[in-house]
Amino acid sequence: MITLNGVSHSFDGVHALDGIDLEVGEHEFVAVIGRSGCGKSTLLRLVAGLLTPSAGGISVAGERVVRPRRDVSVMFQRPALLPWRTVLANVLLPVEVFGLADHRDRAHELLELTGLGGFEKRRPHELSGGMQQRVSLCRSLIQSPRVMLMDEPFSALDAITRTELCEELQRVQLARPRAVVFVTHSIDEAVLLADRIVVLSPRPGRIRSVVDVGLPRPRALGQVELDAVSRELRGLLVTA
Repeated sequence: MITLNGVSHSFDGVHALDGIDLEVGEHEFVAVIGRSGCGKSTLLRLVAGLLTPSAGGISVAGERVVRPRRDVSVMFQRPALLPWRTVLANVLLPVEVFGLADHRDRAHELLELTGLGGFEKRRPHELSGGMQQRVSLCRSLIQSPRVMLMDEPFSALDAITRTELCEELQRVQLARPRAVVFVTHSIDEAVLLADRIVVLSPRPGRIRSVVDVGLPRPRALGQVELDAVSRELRGLLVTA
């Protein structure tokens, strides 16, 4: 579903990424981890079509990425909800932007799936941070994207809420699988969610290793089987 061939990127004299080769399958969940400044978020923005690579090429579903695509959604660290719109109206925003058919039934389905049923008429200031990020997740899913790009979406939340949202995301992915690229600093999040984990070296970011998790879903934090993968990832980051 996603292919990166020899992707490098530089900006303002900074060489952020160098020679990235990566493929992500149609229903595969790939996490990207690495030290701060290694180019994780830059990689995500390149796949999203928000940046143009300095070298190499990126394709989604066999088509070269030259601009943002309707079938690719992006979820950032902050929910970025419009404060004057209700929860339902925020979820439906991409539908309006892309001029799609009415998606109200789909929006209600997603809100129920993520525990937000009954909050359709609330506004962002009436919600907790975790609830706001659930709204952002629903908004990312409303147009049934083939690809989801997620840039540390839970990093600003407390530990309990992060765990709850990881569980929500697992449930969503099991119900409607799609290609996901998930950038995170958290080894626990990566091991809990991903099929494969890409470890980037310090800047310029290069693929140091790709680790297969190889464990069935659903998974839970504290699961003994996850410990070996976590230790391997910590070893790779310490020696990076």
